[in-house]
Amino acid sequence: MDILSIVGVAIAFIAILSGSVLEGGHLGHLFQLTAFIIVIGGTVGAVLLQTTLPTFWRSMVIVRWVFVTPQVNLDDTVEKIVNWSHLSRREGLLALENASENETDLFSRKGLQMLVDGNEPETIRDVMETEINTIERFDMQAAKVFESMGGYSPTIGILGAVLGLIHVMNNLADPEKLGSGIATAFVATIYGVGFANLILLPMAGKLKAQVKQQSVQYEMMLEGIVSIAEGENPRSLQAKLQSYLGRT
Repeated sequence: MDILSIVGVAIAFIAILSGSVLEGGHLGHLFQLTAFIIVIGGTVGAVLLQTTLPTFWRSMVIVRWVFVTPQVNLDDTVEKIVNWSHLSRREGLLALENASENETDLFSRKGLQMLVDGNEPETIRDVMETEINTIERFDMQAAKVFESMGGYSPTIGILGAVLGLIHVMNNLADPEKLGSGIATAFVATIYGVGFANLILLPMAGKLKAQVKQQSVQYEMMLEGIVSIAEGENPRSLQAKLQSYLGRT
């Protein structure tokens, strides 16, 4: 669980709502279903028009990373790769077949299988680098879905405000309704700007950071497997992999 995400959202909303109350506002005025439907519906619709289905679906899958951090432990990865190196030096590359079958991460399993199959180090590197680039590019596109939402949301909020003002102008004959009507119209702007800057853009930033961290783990796995294929000494390999720990 990512505590910073939870605390960040809580502080942001408490600050905004508390400020509204201290200014003499009424919280009930900030909750308008019509404005919510306009902003959220318009934002999602615009993003759906922009995004391909696989990318949008992937964005809905990885959104949980904002609050539930993916299991990326680089120290454990270093230990695992070094153990593979020791095993291959003692018993040969074929001894890693069991490790390949027991590996839950598909990327690592693919690299180990190529190693066991006797592929050349250059071939392993080319294939795994392509895999890393493909995964990172796809997940970055998914993260940018929320960045796009954050771009559209304020504009849709302004659109909602204008629609509300049009409704107000149609009721000019009743001055008692003008004040509350104008206030209600501008709630859409609050929703648009608030969702963008308090939720959507920060979510996009957090997801991009998680994607980068996973790429570092994959790069570490690539270097480890290629080094094993080249017969590198386990101690040298461990020193090389530990240099990645400063990049997180």
